[in-house]
Amino acid sequence: MRVVVAHNRYREAQPSGENTIVDAEIAQLTAAGVEVLPFLRSSDEIPSMPKSAKALLPVSPIYAPRAQQELSRLITEHRPDVLHLHNPYPLLSPWVVRTAHKHGVPVVQTVHNYRQVCSSGLYFRDGMICQDCRGRTLGVPAIVHRCYRGSRAQSALMATTLAVHRPTWKSVDRFIALTSAVADHLRDYGVPADRIVVKPNGIPDPGAPAPLGDGFLYMARLSPEKGLGLLLDAWRRHPDGSLGPLRIAGDGELRPLAEAAAAERADVTYLGPLDRAGVRAAIEASAVIIAASTWHDVLPTVIIEALASGRPVLGTALGGIPYLLGADGPREPAGTGPAAVATAAPGEGRVALPVGVQAGEVGWVVAPEPAAMAAALPVARAGAARLAPAARARYERTFHPDVVTKRLIDVYAGVSATAPPR
Repeated sequence: MRVVVAHNRYREAQPSGENTIVDAEIAQLTAAGVEVLPFLRSSDEIPSMPKSAKALLPVSPIYAPRAQQELSRLITEHRPDVLHLHNPYPLLSPWVVRTAHKHGVPVVQTVHNYRQVCSSGLYFRDGMICQDCRGRTLGVPAIVHRCYRGSRAQSALMATTLAVHRPTWKSVDRFIALTSAVADHLRDYGVPADRIVVKPNGIPDPGAPAPLGDGFLYMARLSPEKGLGLLLDAWRRHPDGSLGPLRIAGDGELRPLAEAAAAERADVTYLGPLDRAGVRAAIEASAVIIAASTWHDVLPTVIIEALASGRPVLGTALGGIPYLLGADGPREPAGTGPAAVATAAPGEGRVALPVGVQAGEVGWVVAPEPAAMAAALPVARAGAARLAPAARARYERTFHPDVVTKRLIDVYAGVSATAPPR
């Protein structure tokens, strides 16, 4: 099988989980015997572009002529079975879908964010979840609030791009939704359910888990939507040292908040940004990983890293987090329902949990509120050893590269088999 993998890489100065996943997926497909034809562009190319090319950048999200010409040549020369698209902005444009279809090549797209509808791709604005552009032909709120790169002009361009390419997106042969929450987003957008496959990302197997460490690890980009403020508010509701250590890893605009918390309390340590070895060491030193996102986080890779290392996760009940933790059923918001929620782990008795806390297969999900997070912290500390084996088992069953690569190849085979002959 021959597959074009198309992706506009984000700037290397801004660490991107999406870049990492695309690179890993290419390696996994190649190892599985798929002939991968990378069709990659990088936003790092923009500063060195000639003036003539830069002059076309404002319209490139709508139509990038150079990318279409180069893709046409690639398809004509190699006659691929499938084009697999990740991020098209700004140098590829969604027009690559039309170019592939013109040559009779079916298109699969992995949906990493909500940019079919939302100009920023996050459903998050001014510190809060925002879905003001849902259901609109043109995302005027995105323009008013400068949602794309803080610029009204660039937001207008992106909103126009999304409006122009609604038919383009709806012509994609198969969407890969990373979680059930993304599948819901696509159905709401109007994509038929039979053209959506839920297939999460995978990460390389780090090997047999080390024995559980102590305390908690929060590892994320230090930006408002990742929930550092929420976590620290919850943490301060417990006496210093009562929960064991909290380690914070990452960098970003909220770094001063992490540094201040570490200076304020003896049980908080700020590790700064970590390389791969540092990430592994930080996970192994901890018992529970925290994913405190306050937006509909699509698929936090840190959760899969935690499960691969046999660490349960405490996360907010937003986006793809419940799916990752095997807690994907209906949830009651904090403050409603009975005074305690009863839950059971496989093969064990029922355990009463505080309001707003729900147990999943490999962790706990809570309402994105300080009180619910604070109530869950001691529950997670006490239950970490019980859920650790299930965490590793879920990784092996659902997120191991052998599993996800086979599922991806099955998706390719399915769309290729139904494509018209060329």
